[in-house]
Amino acid sequence: MILRGFSRKARLLFTTFLLLAFIAVIAVWQLSPTQAQLVQQQSNYAVHIRQNFNQSGFYPVAQIPSTNLYKPIANWVGRLILPTKQQLQDGLDWVWIEVQYAPPTAQNLVGDIVRLEWKKNKDLLALDQAVRRDINFTSEVIKSQKQGNIHPFRLNGVHQVGILRSLAGANPDDNVIVTLDSSTSIDANQEKPILQIEREPVLATGRFYGLVKIIKPIKSSYKTILFPGQKQYNNYFLVQHYNPNSNNFDGLKETIRIPQQVIDKRNFAPSSLHQIEQSPAGDHGWYIYGAADAKGVFTVVALAPRSLFQIQPRQIITGEELGLNYIQEINWGNTEKNKGKFNTVLLKPVETQNSFNQSISKWQEGNKAIVLHLFGGIGGRKAEPVRLPYTITGHFAFGIAEVVRDEFTKELRFETKYHQIYAHNPDGIIAGTHTWADYMGNLQRGWLATRPVSDILIKFDPVTQDYDFDGVKLSPLEQFRQQLQVTMARYRVGDGTGGAMVSPATSCVQDSSQALYAAILAIKNQVATTPQIQTWVRANPNHPQTLRFQQLVELGQSLEQQLAPLGIVRADWHSQAGILAGTGIGKTTEPFQDRSIWAGLTTWRTIMPRQAHDDLATIFLKHGAVMQVLRTNQVGGWQSNITPIAPTVVLGQIKIPFSNISPLSILLNRILVSLAVPTLKDWLVIVLLLIIYSIIALPYGWKFGFVKIEVWSASWTDKCLLILRCLFLPAIFEEVLFRVFLLPHPSEITNWFQWALWAIMSLLLFILYHPFNAKTFFKAGIPTFYNRVFLVLAAFLGIICTLAYTLTGSLFVIVLIHWVVVVVWLIVFGGINKFDNN
Repeated sequence: MILRGFSRKARLLFTTFLLLAFIAVIAVWQLSPTQAQLVQQQSNYAVHIRQNFNQSGFYPVAQIPSTNLYKPIANWVGRLILPTKQQLQDGLDWVWIEVQYAPPTAQNLVGDIVRLEWKKNKDLLALDQAVRRDINFTSEVIKSQKQGNIHPFRLNGVHQVGILRSLAGANPDDNVIVTLDSSTSIDANQEKPILQIEREPVLATGRFYGLVKIIKPIKSSYKTILFPGQKQYNNYFLVQHYNPNSNNFDGLKETIRIPQQVIDKRNFAPSSLHQIEQSPAGDHGWYIYGAADAKGVFTVVALAPRSLFQIQPRQIITGEELGLNYIQEINWGNTEKNKGKFNTVLLKPVETQNSFNQSISKWQEGNKAIVLHLFGGIGGRKAEPVRLPYTITGHFAFGIAEVVRDEFTKELRFETKYHQIYAHNPDGIIAGTHTWADYMGNLQRGWLATRPVSDILIKFDPVTQDYDFDGVKLSPLEQFRQQLQVTMARYRVGDGTGGAMVSPATSCVQDSSQALYAAILAIKNQVATTPQIQTWVRANPNHPQTLRFQQLVELGQSLEQQLAPLGIVRADWHSQAGILAGTGIGKTTEPFQDRSIWAGLTTWRTIMPRQAHDDLATIFLKHGAVMQVLRTNQVGGWQSNITPIAPTVVLGQIKIPFSNISPLSILLNRILVSLAVPTLKDWLVIVLLLIIYSIIALPYGWKFGFVKIEVWSASWTDKCLLILRCLFLPAIFEEVLFRVFLLPHPSEITNWFQWALWAIMSLLLFILYHPFNAKTFFKAGIPTFYNRVFLVLAAFLGIICTLAYTLTGSLFVIVLIHWVVVVVWLIVFGGINKFDNN
């Protein structure tokens, strides 16, 4: 044997070494990426697009459903077609569109493939030019594509890709369905008609829609496999249409098809038909979106519950405190128990008499609202993977809702369009403007059936109404929409890399917030550079428009504090916002993204979707906005293998037993929010409170002989070390513990009585801590920390720091006050000699 000449100890060591080497090789083999991981994985998009009912060609353009029962979803509906590789080399931004529906004056174009381009408008062309990019996939994007995410590979290597081409080429196939608004015009001067637009096409689903009550599934010999243990029904349902004469669902009965989507890579289907006729969301009917198949059967591709969009809420909450409590606590409460249910709640910050009727009257036809969209997670036996431990991240987006007159019922309802800044994903969801039916109700990729969702519609006239200062127009909502449009276009092409990746600093919520910041900057710039606006405001101080404009300014200041909580504006936000807003701010000629952790921390309030959703809603409510909350929890057909999970902030699933309190999330939030850089006002607070403390503390301490001028005679080295030590202990340690952790931050305060109770408890613990510290850890503090005069001075210092924290919300402010008081007492007023030198 090779080991025979070795001692027993050497043989044991050698055997141990071989064993450890074997374990190391196995570990490296298991943990290292293998070739199998690089094999192309199938996407959810690929699974579903193979089903013929998910393909546009399944629905002949010539098949038009009854005009008495169905309405077109828009003036123009079409399928975008990417130009050929040769055509893409021209560096222009136009695409082909197959016209699937057109206004009566353009019916001759239905079924034709025509060119779609921008109108010859200077601002439009400048906006498109600002987002054009040369597309060259990075290795990271190629890897992501192999993992099953959908990237615009048909655009790889194409120069100067603009808004339209990034839309048409977003998916692997020419299957992007869009609507065009009424401003679309036809240029008939060319050899072939050209459609010209001035607004970005809206991503949509179906060509027509109707309003029906689902009565029952129709059994057939043709079976569709749903889920184990569930009944198997055909895809066909008996429905009854809404009758405008009786205002009820006693119209024509019809057999329609609602195809059951197949189970995809997530191991469950994106929607279900099981017991859909029993869903409480359908009590007042469903809007069904789709088109007729070759046999003339209307086939549904998206569903929307009518009740969700009605102006009349199911619940009204009045008062700011109750409204804030609903946003922060109740809105996502009992999410799992409410599976299959929905709710609509009106939040009013001011109480009024005859609340219900007055609340309804606040919404008028044509009113617009900003939408805060947030979805949660998927739990249950087939739960989706959790990326962060004890955290459900969810997804955040903005949107714009409008109050419209329903074509069937003639009642007012909400119509929502989402501006989705959405990273590349395996479902084929495109960053862009989506109709509610396309993003939420789509049976193939919508979230209505699989996720809990909160949409908060915010009506705040200073934002949603335009301004006219003697001919100078200002539209905050339009400015915001443009910023979102630019960011969505950049996301579709990943700023030229082909992929929009998620990081703490770049994500749906961070970049949506960046668009909001850019809009604020653009409005500030327009006001600052337009003397007519300033002159008009000064000349009309009491005009309703001026008062509304002042509210807009105040809101902008609050939003800026939320978007840049540390008082530091990210370099990429500043440069990018300046370019997008046309202000010329920024030294770069192209926007860039800073994906570093530091960049994320400077905008930490917009890292987590739940935090941004709740914070923005809170800010608007505090400024007097009226809100309508639309909440759904996996609505539609029943799926027993999944449950809705509420989104959380970081570590939000760790809760105190038998409560809804997440202590780690609260502490992390409070420490981060306290790190704001002091402003000039904060420095004035520091100076003023130090003067007040000195005026009271010095005479009191002098009277009892506790304070006297007795300068410490140690070396400068010892003094500097003492000063440095006092910064960390007691200043930072005690202020974090007794003020930051225990006191609600000023931005959290909703009830001053509750805050007062926390302040009293914090102060008592701060006082008692000193004798406890002397008894346990800091023996040199005996007997000073038991001295009545010392405890009174400590109590007064606690009161001063509590007041400072309430006024500024800054940890730096209270640490500085505490630090200065302790250091001056120790070095100048004999404090160091009161401790036991041993």
